[in-house]
Amino acid sequence: MDVAAYSLGLLEAKDREDFEAHLAGCLSCQAELGEFSAMADLFAGLGPVLAQAEEPDDSAVADLVARRASAQRKRTRRSALFAAAAGLALLAGGVAAGLGLAPTKAQPVVLSVVGTRHSATNLTTGLRGVVGLAAKPWGTQVTLKLSKVRGPLDCQLIAVSDTGLRRILVGWRVPPAGYGVPSHPAPLLIVGGTSIPKQDLSAIEIQVVHGPTLLTISI
Repeated sequence: MDVAAYSLGLLEAKDREDFEAHLAGCLSCQAELGEFSAMADLFAGLGPVLAQAEEPDDSAVADLVARRASAQRKRTRRSALFAAAAGLALLAGGVAAGLGLAPTKAQPVVLSVVGTRHSATNLTTGLRGVVGLAAKPWGTQVTLKLSKVRGPLDCQLIAVSDTGLRRILVGWRVPPAGYGVPSHPAPLLIVGGTSIPKQDLSAIEIQVVHGPTLLTISI
């Protein structure tokens, strides 16, 4: 949220100074700020409408009303864009996006795995994972499509480096209905990130919290 607000110039002076002090030592926030820089361009020219100091005539009143209506539309647009930016900030931090939490007969949602793909299947349980790795200045963005998994389970996604370093990317809960099964065919899309560079990754693991490893995807 702070990255989005700072990028859009919405922080007060004291909050801006505090955030800049934090930004100097936080590579993750620096990377997110770079991704939000394009969003700031959308707000160019959205300044306030200034009232006229002198008594306006009829045409000036009509013009003022029109400009205030336009300004109101721009403020509404700015609020919507800021909400979108805040949503992107949460996504950049790593979330588990379970699309289609309830069974539906509507057209299925097409999920996207971004980056270099790797996959694996647990031959015993049928659990299947497809992972996408995309190199970033701050490390590696990881997306995972998971299917043939039943709950309830508390899971976490773990990145493993060539040297054995382990980092938890994101955690999520599998409901009893599960994902990618006949009663709930929609798979689960997980998005997260790790500071481990892409070329140093050796595996991505799907693990039950305080439990066994459900699937290992070798890189």
